[in-house]
Amino acid sequence: MTPQIGIVGTGIYIPKERMTAKQISEATGGVWSEQAVIEKLGIKSIVVPGEGDGTQEMGAKAGLDALKNTGVDSKSIDLILCIGEEWKEYPLTTSGIYIQERIGAINAWAIDIQQRCGTTVAAMKMAKDMMIADADIETVMIVGGYRNGDFIDFADPSVSFMYNLSAGAGALILKRDIGKNLVLGTHIMTDGSLARDAGVEYGGTCNPITKKNADVAYKSLRVFNEKHMKDRLNEVSMGNWMHCIKRAFEKSGADMNQMGYLAGLHFKRSMYEFIVKELGLTMDQTIYLEEYGHMGQIDQILSLHLAQQQGKLIPGTIISMIAAGIGYAWGANVIRWG
Repeated sequence: MTPQIGIVGTGIYIPKERMTAKQISEATGGVWSEQAVIEKLGIKSIVVPGEGDGTQEMGAKAGLDALKNTGVDSKSIDLILCIGEEWKEYPLTTSGIYIQERIGAINAWAIDIQQRCGTTVAAMKMAKDMMIADADIETVMIVGGYRNGDFIDFADPSVSFMYNLSAGAGALILKRDIGKNLVLGTHIMTDGSLARDAGVEYGGTCNPITKKNADVAYKSLRVFNEKHMKDRLNEVSMGNWMHCIKRAFEKSGADMNQMGYLAGLHFKRSMYEFIVKELGLTMDQTIYLEEYGHMGQIDQILSLHLAQQQGKLIPGTIISMIAAGIGYAWGANVIRWG
């Protein structure tokens, strides 16, 4: 029989500092009012990293939290799939290997993977497939940190959809044949026509950081081709997302009408409410992360973590995690809780 893969539990690390909707409004020079930031962008506050809150270190703290919450022995972890972002303490260091050392996972091997805000859903599929294919991999930690908001220039209106970028870290522990919280089907799509429509302008081989551009380089997460990106996303994004959800349920042998909880990433309020309604859910069957902002690929883990704390998940609840990331990628999976 094919092994079944389940979620043992989650861990979270969230810095204490916040940037409020009012402060975001002020940072835009009043282009966005406080009310518009709250009502249209769906942001009451975002998390701001404090001293020592590097991407790798936050990931390690989330991993330690997951071990504490689950009682899993770090020495029993066979594989670490690190979903942490490329903006980290030291370029070209491997975040997963750093986290492995910090949490004491001495018997694991680690690798960094990246699909922007789609990475958690992709990592869960990879973990499941690897655990089925390799009998030596029984326990996997998916873990990472995020603080890409450092690169946002609030005076740039073209990136208003990224004003929600926040900071934090999350971890998931998966295990073979635990008989609960089963990870079922996943479907992922990518569209290379959008691959260079957004990104950090300075700091790579095309535009290295120099004395002349250093002042702007660290606030240069930008939309390079705004019209193409907007037109293309309007054309395909919602259809691709709904297709991913539908196919994930088909692969799971589950009925979409049975969905009981949506673990989504944070994006503008009207679009989020539209998707919830399209899926036949109510806002009570999800958690809108307006108090946290958008921690990239950590959002789905945070949503699942908060749903457990708030009693939104009961045995038999069918969960779908949905994701989208610049590049562009869309993904969805299905989890049977309990």
